Amino acid sequence: MTSRYRSSEAAQSLGTPFPRRRTVVKAAAATAVLAGPLAAALPARAATDAPAFLHGVASGDPLPDGVLLWTRITPVPEAIPGSGTGPDTEVGWVVARDRALTDIVAKGSVTATAGSDHTVKADIRGLAPATDYWFRFSAGGTDSPVARTRTAPAADADVPGLRFGVVSCANWEAGYFAAYRHLAARNDLDAWLHLGDYIYEYKSGEYAARGKVVRPHAPADEILTLADYRTRHARYKTDPDLQALHLKAPVIAIWDDHEFADNAWSGGAVNHTEGAEGTWVARQAAAKQAYFEWMPVRPAVAGTTYRRLRFGRLADLSLLDLRSFRSQQASTASGSVDDPDRTLTGRAQLDWLKAGLKASDTRWRLVGNSVMISPFSFGSLSADLLKPLAKLLGLPQEGIAANTDQWDGYTDDRRELLAHLRSNAIGNTVFLTGDIHMAWANDVPVDAGTYPLSASAATEFVVTSVTSDNLDDIVKVPEGTVSAVASPLIKAANRHVHWVDTDRHGYGVLDITADRAQMDYYVLSDRTDAGATSGWARSYRTRSGTQRIERTYDPV
Repeated sequence: MTSRYRSSEAAQSLGTPFPRRRTVVKAAAATAVLAGPLAAALPARAATDAPAFLHGVASGDPLPDGVLLWTRITPVPEAIPGSGTGPDTEVGWVVARDRALTDIVAKGSVTATAGSDHTVKADIRGLAPATDYWFRFSAGGTDSPVARTRTAPAADADVPGLRFGVVSCANWEAGYFAAYRHLAARNDLDAWLHLGDYIYEYKSGEYAARGKVVRPHAPADEILTLADYRTRHARYKTDPDLQALHLKAPVIAIWDDHEFADNAWSGGAVNHTEGAEGTWVARQAAAKQAYFEWMPVRPAVAGTTYRRLRFGRLADLSLLDLRSFRSQQASTASGSVDDPDRTLTGRAQLDWLKAGLKASDTRWRLVGNSVMISPFSFGSLSADLLKPLAKLLGLPQEGIAANTDQWDGYTDDRRELLAHLRSNAIGNTVFLTGDIHMAWANDVPVDAGTYPLSASAATEFVVTSVTSDNLDDIVKVPEGTVSAVASPLIKAANRHVHWVDTDRHGYGVLDITADRAQMDYYVLSDRTDAGATSGWARSYRTRSGTQRIERTYDPV
């Protein structure tokens, strides 16, 4: 089914805590030492010195008049990602209205250098709104694949519908990215949202599929330096299913903790040993630099991923950065979850979010949110389920009923935001969330303790992981075993939760009209199978004006 504002021609065309770390790790090896194994990790290329596009092409952050294009050129065989070597290389780009690239509307060039790891971006403007375009890069007589992208509708356009793929938490070593392949095959996406954990930082074998490495990543050690982060991003960009999705639609991405290190906060991370692994300041800076080099993301505020995109009068999308400004997760040493001096968003970002939601004149206000905002209480979960669930959610395993890495750990920020929505009668706010490797459909109550008698201020759709371990994987039981027991107990203790699937991997498809926002949840047959099939699991929607979730029995 094609999006309702796409032309007929276009319609026919194409987060999260885990097992604790060792206390000391070795620093990353020098580039010369890494060159052999990293070169082996690259895709095969012809035995020639001609430039090569080994990491695909991509587009992102669509605007009504433009889009951001991205690629990485390997100018000579030894200029592997993270090497810091290789000549400056002119990379041309062309944008056209047709896949054959005969109706050219824009062209230009940019220089790829070792200083940017030979990645390039072209921020194209002057395009028509709500229009499919095709683009290609070229260098030294070599052409990249041709990719499709799409601009956003005009700011004042009456848009009948939008459709986005929604994904999160893609751990290379835990399986194959079949979720991306199935989204790429749809041919009906206006864009796709990646809600964080596009990459993982662990050393090989530390966090895989029920402890088994399905496919090794590179570098083999935990990533610490700029060269390491560049190499890991490059490894991901060799995945054929990820490349295929980037070829089909623009991505809108935010980061979560694993783009840095597990349970990252502004001053450190659980998965960072200060001193033995260098300083957090240097590691964070390296991670951010590599991210902006390797991702088609246009930061509105330097060094962060919080920004806002608009899709006509139908929806705007506020994208959050919930790692750069947050206080350390609550503990006995770092303070209470209710401490008003602790923050998840930082003051400036929270004020920006509140102002944007209040000023919005669109039908729907979407929030790209890397960690769950809905409150969570354990209720009467048995000890054998409580311990692995605590591990997955980053909680003390003694069972404190607060999800301390997520909005539950920063209740003052949440209260302020939800009170703002209620006091200003801001309706149709939908949080789109990843991180916890489970699928949820939630109301977001003002007071969870008295819900459903109290008001719901917003709704939330949480997508499961692409490959990262979820609850049945941690317990190591057959898929569905844990969910059958845990889901009813979770719902009984959390009356705002309409559905939770603790056990399966997959993706979501968000479809928006003036009347409703609907999330269709899809699951994979086997994340460890490169040819995994995909099937529809459930659908939930929120009707305009209700601020509540309801089940619907067919995908769009």
